[in-house]
Amino acid sequence: MNALDPWLRLALVPGVGNTSLIRLLTAFGSPEAVLSSGRHALAAHLTSAQCDALLAEPDAAQLDAALEWLDQPGNSLLTLADEDYPKTLLEIPDPPAMLYCKGTRNLLNRPALGIVGSRNATPQGIRDAEAFAHALSDAGLTIVSGLALGIDAAAHRGGLAGAGSSVAVVGTGLDRIYPARNKALAHQLVETGLIVSEFPLGTPPLPGHFPRRNRLISGLSRGVLVVEAAPDSGSLITARVATEQGREVFAIPGSIHSPLARGCHALIKQGAKLVESAADILDELAWQQRLAPPGLRQDCPPGEGPAEGPASGHAAALADPVLDALDGAPTTLDTLAQRTGLTLDALSAKLLTLELDGRIASLPGGRYQKIH
Repeated sequence: MNALDPWLRLALVPGVGNTSLIRLLTAFGSPEAVLSSGRHALAAHLTSAQCDALLAEPDAAQLDAALEWLDQPGNSLLTLADEDYPKTLLEIPDPPAMLYCKGTRNLLNRPALGIVGSRNATPQGIRDAEAFAHALSDAGLTIVSGLALGIDAAAHRGGLAGAGSSVAVVGTGLDRIYPARNKALAHQLVETGLIVSEFPLGTPPLPGHFPRRNRLISGLSRGVLVVEAAPDSGSLITARVATEQGREVFAIPGSIHSPLARGCHALIKQGAKLVESAADILDELAWQQRLAPPGLRQDCPPGEGPAEGPASGHAAALADPVLDALDGAPTTLDTLAQRTGLTLDALSAKLLTLELDGRIASLPGGRYQKIH
């Protein structure tokens, strides 16, 4: 029998959710002990209907499909019994008994920052999320988000572009990609990052799953940055849960006339840290980065980094082709595009990153200048 078979059998019991699973594992010590227990022992922890479901024969087709999925490269099931179970999740009140993983599993034990926000983000919000994520990733933090449209997707792109990579926590089974428009991004996460879910294969995107997903985004992270959020945004749920879990909450302010700034402003009024640059977050976390050679992912706990290196940890800014293209005089976007060969979208994103890092200044008339 596969060593994960008992865990999968428990995961596939209908009507027995994570809270019940944790209660059973605490009481009996292992999934094998749970499965070998009689109704009388189980009844102390489960309802009658749950006992019936657990004592019934497992769905063989579902179990075989899960085992077949686990045989595929890059797929794994992480359980509470595993030594590499994320320590950060053990700190939260309701850690998942199991996590289905697709990609680079060891990212779950690296220092991380969650970035969330509106699905209907503004172009500026998208640029901010990607630029902040890129800078923080280059500083050695893994970027965690929820693979939704808008801010989430931008955060993943920025995280994947940096040294720390990115983790997506989803509210469906890992055999489904939701939303479908993020299919290409999901494949990139599998190749160089990670996608995780506590929901069994085949689980559809039900509304009640996403608040549960949100607690894992914050649970895996040292803090959560909210980029844009309406007053009733699900991102505010993530921020609230982050506070309950003892995580830092950061928010980017916006125009008082923008509906998508109101959620961030409400968070700031409630005590979230107002941030204007990635350096603000790194300073708040007392984070220092050990600069690594290109292509080498490396992280450094607070207080253990070397004295040298920029406070923001944005290593890419030290040798940026856009920075090199600025010759000291105010330069237009079109001129920079000609000098670098970048598209206007890619160039705008890089310029924003450099501006957030305090390396360049944005001038009237759409011009940019290097800050010496």
